[in-house]
Amino acid sequence: MTRLKLSDLADEKPVRLTLDLPARLHRDLTAYALAVNGGDPKGAPTVERLVPPMLERFIATDRGFSKGRRNSQAG
Repeated sequence: MTRLKLSDLADEKPVRLTLDLPARLHRDLTAYALAVNGGDPKGAPTVERLVPPMLERFIATDRGFSKGRRNSQAG
Protein backbone atom coordinates (compact mmCIF):
# COMPACT_ATOMS: atom_id res chain seq x y z
CA MET A 1 0.00 0.00 0.00
CA THR A 2 1.13 3.54 -0.75
CA ARG A 3 2.22 5.59 2.25
CA LEU A 4 -0.03 8.62 2.42
CA LYS A 5 0.71 11.88 4.21
CA LEU A 6 -2.74 11.85 5.76
CA SER A 7 -3.62 9.04 8.13
CA ASP A 8 -5.44 10.21 11.26
CA LEU A 9 -8.77 12.01 10.91
CA ALA A 10 -9.30 13.67 14.29
CA ASP A 11 -12.87 14.09 15.45
CA GLU A 12 -13.30 17.72 16.56
CA LYS A 13 -16.22 20.11 16.66
CA PRO A 14 -16.42 21.58 13.14
CA VAL A 15 -16.86 25.15 11.98
CA ARG A 16 -19.10 25.41 8.92
CA LEU A 17 -17.40 26.58 5.75
CA THR A 18 -18.92 26.73 2.28
CA LEU A 19 -16.43 26.08 -0.49
CA ASP A 20 -16.68 25.62 -4.25
CA LEU A 21 -14.21 23.11 -5.70
CA PRO A 22 -13.38 22.44 -9.32
CA ALA A 23 -14.83 19.10 -10.43
CA ARG A 24 -11.36 17.71 -11.17
CA LEU A 25 -10.18 18.47 -7.63
CA HIS A 26 -13.31 16.86 -6.19
CA ARG A 27 -12.62 13.70 -8.22
CA ASP A 28 -9.03 13.66 -6.97
CA LEU A 29 -10.16 14.10 -3.36
CA THR A 30 -12.67 11.28 -3.77
CA ALA A 31 -9.93 9.03 -5.17
CA TYR A 32 -7.68 10.02 -2.25
CA ALA A 33 -10.44 9.11 0.21
CA LEU A 34 -10.61 5.67 -1.38
CA ALA A 35 -6.83 5.32 -1.06
CA VAL A 36 -6.98 6.31 2.62
CA ASN A 37 -9.49 3.48 3.09
CA GLY A 38 -7.35 0.94 1.25
CA GLY A 39 -9.38 1.18 -1.96
CA ASP A 40 -12.64 0.10 -0.33
CA PRO A 41 -15.45 2.57 -1.02
CA LYS A 42 -17.46 1.30 1.96
CA GLY A 43 -16.33 3.31 4.96
CA ALA A 44 -14.13 5.71 2.99
CA PRO A 45 -14.10 9.23 4.45
CA THR A 46 -16.12 11.89 2.69
CA VAL A 47 -14.39 14.77 0.94
CA GLU A 48 -15.76 17.09 3.63
CA ARG A 49 -14.04 15.02 6.32
CA LEU A 50 -10.83 14.72 4.33
CA VAL A 51 -10.16 18.39 3.51
CA PRO A 52 -9.57 19.83 7.04
CA PRO A 53 -6.75 17.45 8.00
CA MET A 54 -5.19 17.92 4.56
CA LEU A 55 -5.15 21.69 5.07
CA GLU A 56 -3.77 21.29 8.61
CA ARG A 57 -0.99 19.06 7.28
CA PHE A 58 -0.22 21.52 4.49
CA ILE A 59 0.05 24.46 6.89
CA ALA A 60 2.10 22.46 9.40
CA THR A 61 4.67 21.52 6.76
CA ASP A 62 4.89 24.91 5.02
CA ARG A 63 8.31 26.16 6.10
CA GLY A 64 7.81 29.68 4.80
CA PHE A 65 4.57 30.05 6.72
CA SER A 66 6.10 28.65 9.92
CA LYS A 67 9.12 30.94 9.66
CA GLY A 68 6.95 34.00 9.03
CA ARG A 69 4.69 33.10 11.90
CA ARG A 70 7.64 32.67 14.29
CA ASN A 71 9.11 35.99 13.19
CA SER A 72 5.81 37.85 13.67
CA GLN A 73 5.32 36.35 17.15
CA ALA A 74 8.88 37.20 18.19
CA GLY A 75 8.64 40.83 17.14
